[in-house]
Amino acid sequence: MASGDTIKYEKIERGSLYDLDYRIFISCPAGVISPWHDVPLFADKANKIYNMIVEIPRWTNAKMEMATAEPMNPIRQDTKKGLPRFVHNIFPHKGYIWNYGALPQTWENPNHIVPDTGAKGDNDPIDVIEIGSKVQQRGSVVQVKIVGTLALIDEGETDWKLVAIDVKDPQADHVNSIGDVEKHFPGLLKATVEWFRIYKIPNGKPENKFAFNGEYKDSDYAHNVIAKTHEFWKSLIKEVSPNLNTYVVGASDPIPYLCETGYS
Repeated sequence: MASGDTIKYEKIERGSLYDLDYRIFISCPAGVISPWHDVPLFADKANKIYNMIVEIPRWTNAKMEMATAEPMNPIRQDTKKGLPRFVHNIFPHKGYIWNYGALPQTWENPNHIVPDTGAKGDNDPIDVIEIGSKVQQRGSVVQVKIVGTLALIDEGETDWKLVAIDVKDPQADHVNSIGDVEKHFPGLLKATVEWFRIYKIPNGKPENKFAFNGEYKDSDYAHNVIAKTHEFWKSLIKEVSPNLNTYVVGASDPIPYLCETGYS
């Protein structure tokens, strides 16, 4: 599979930031693509380096996400009661406390109950929190290393939060496990659990729950979770979905999936 270093991604912004019509489209040399379907899951499969689609930069409050029901799946701002959605600041933090996004070519199946959590998937690509020092740009594609995962139960649905670090981060070579995160980013893991537990309370919703009593699972476990969501995605794009845009641009192209040589 082609390395992510050989693919140049660019973002195309339409509309005004924080407006309902604001969209970020992603393109590669072949043209505009779906960040969900056409960006390969792996940047380097042999070394388990993944592509992350950055939706929300650290310390910002606008809740952005890939529009899974729209053509080309651009990034847009989530809405609540017809208005753009923002998360509240959770003292002592400002906005999201990491770069936030998702892995392409994954899907948390809402028709499947995850045995280890007892809850179904949340119908979205799997989420990633990137803990490196750089504030990433919204709409960027970043190569990350996965070191573990947290199992959030959000309104009765399994909502995995993969813990990752940009492979270009100065600390990347030293962070290979959840234990390494605590060593090099002391307090961040605890703050992350607390943030996800209470961040919806200002909107009048109850505390979120966690599987495994809020304990993190290791990288091997996380890789298995990713593999399962990738298989669910493969099944998803083979069928016409009434609620999701599952059109893969390059599926009928002589070069499958436009920005890679295929997926596996």
